[in-house]
Amino acid sequence: MAHPSGSHRVAADGILTGFSEVVTMARGPVPRRGPAMEEMGRIPEGAIALSQGKVAWVGPARELPRVVRLRRGGMIRTFPGGVALPGFVDAHTHLLFAGSREGELLPKVRGVSYREIAAGGGGLYRTVRETRAASRARLLREAGERLARMVAWGTTTLEVKSGYGLTWTAERRLLTLVPQLARTTGVTLVATFLGAHAFPPPGEVTREAYLRDLLRHQIPAVAREGRARFVDVFCDEGFFTARESLRILRAARKEGLGAKIHADEFTVSGGARVAAEVGAVSADHLVMTPPSHRKGLARAGIVGVILPMTPLSSMAPGRSPGRELVDEGVAVALGSDLSPNSWVEAMPQVIAHAVHAARLTPAEALTAATVNAAHAIGEGDRAGQIAPGRRADLVVFPLPSAEHIPYRWGTTPPSAVFVGGVEWGAGAEGRLPGRSMGISRGIPK
Repeated sequence: MAHPSGSHRVAADGILTGFSEVVTMARGPVPRRGPAMEEMGRIPEGAIALSQGKVAWVGPARELPRVVRLRRGGMIRTFPGGVALPGFVDAHTHLLFAGSREGELLPKVRGVSYREIAAGGGGLYRTVRETRAASRARLLREAGERLARMVAWGTTTLEVKSGYGLTWTAERRLLTLVPQLARTTGVTLVATFLGAHAFPPPGEVTREAYLRDLLRHQIPAVAREGRARFVDVFCDEGFFTARESLRILRAARKEGLGAKIHADEFTVSGGARVAAEVGAVSADHLVMTPPSHRKGLARAGIVGVILPMTPLSSMAPGRSPGRELVDEGVAVALGSDLSPNSWVEAMPQVIAHAVHAARLTPAEALTAATVNAAHAIGEGDRAGQIAPGRRADLVVFPLPSAEHIPYRWGTTPPSAVFVGGVEWGAGAEGRLPGRSMGISRGIPK
C-alpha cells in the first residue's frame, strides 16, 4: 500500500492506538470458505484512524506520524495491549418479543422437548400471546434493553426477525419497530419477515388458510411496503414442511426479497435442500443436516449460519456442525439466536461455544462472527471488516490477542465499542452520547 506524506496525509478526527494487534478481516475472498476462514488480517501493534464516522486508515502504529494528520481538536484514545476487531455481526436473532420463559427450564431438564412444549400451548405460543398483548412502548423498551446489552458486548450489526405475531397486523407491527430502534441507537439492523415461524395457535385459522394468506397477502405486502429485506421460514417437524417452505421462499424471491430458512434443527426436514434449490442467502441451524445436503449448500454458495448455543439452551442431544460445514466448503457464519428459548446477548459467548462445541478454530469462529455473518445478512460491503471507507464499527477487548476471546469463554467484556465512530455507552436507555475519544492530543511517536 502506498502511504501518503506531507500535506497529503490522511486527515483524522480520532485515533485509536496502543493495541497489541488489530484484526481487520480485510484480506482474502469473501465470504470466507475452507482454509480462507483462518485469515484474519492481523496487524501487530496496529492503530486505527477515524474520520466522520468511518475508518480513514488502519496500519502499524509506527507509521502514524508519517501517514495520518490529526485535525485540530482531534482526540487520541490509547488501549494499552488490547485487541481491536470489527464490531460483531449477529446473523440470526429474534430480538422482538415480550416477556420471558424461564419457567420452561424445569420441563427441559425433565426431558420435555421444544416441540412438545409448543404443542402444549407454551413455548413459542406463549410468547406470541404476550407479544400480541404488549404495547408498542413495552416492545420498544424491552427490545431496546436487550439491544443495548448486545452492543455493550460488541455486536454492532444484527439481523432482526419478526415471528411472534402470526397475523399480518401483529407481524407488521413488529417490523415497524426495527427502523425506529435503528434510528434511536445508530446500530445497523436488518429486518427479516418470519411470519412463517409457526402456524397460528390452534383454533385461530386453518393451516391451509394461513399458508394461503402468507403467499397471497403477507409476503407481497412486506415487499410493497419495504418492511423487510428477507423472508424466513421454520422448516421442521411440527412447523412448515419442505414443500410449504419452498412455496414460501419462491414467493419471496418472486417479490424481490431474499430467502432464509430455519433448516434441520430437530430433524432432517429437507430445509437445507430447499435453501439450495431456491438460492437462499443463508440456511440456519443445520444441526441435523446430513453430509450430502451440506455438500449441496457448498455447491450452491449458501452461507451456513450456525447457532451453537441453541442446542445447549434447548437441552438437545446434538451440536452445531461447525467443523463439518467448514470441511465441506460451506461459508459458515454465527448467530446468537437470541429469543425467549435461547436468551443469548453476548457474542463472545457464542464465539466461545463455536470453538468448544461446534469445533471451529478460534480464527474460523471470529471470521464467522464478522465478515461471514455480514454476508449472511446482506451487509458484506458495509460490516464485518476494518478497512478505509468502511463505517467505524469496532470492538476493543483488554486482551493480548483475539484467541483470548473464545479461550476465556466470553467472560471479559469489551473495554470499548464504537458504533459509527461514536463510543457506545451501555445502558437500558440505549445509545448514550459519544464520550470523548481520548485524553491526549497529537500523534504519538
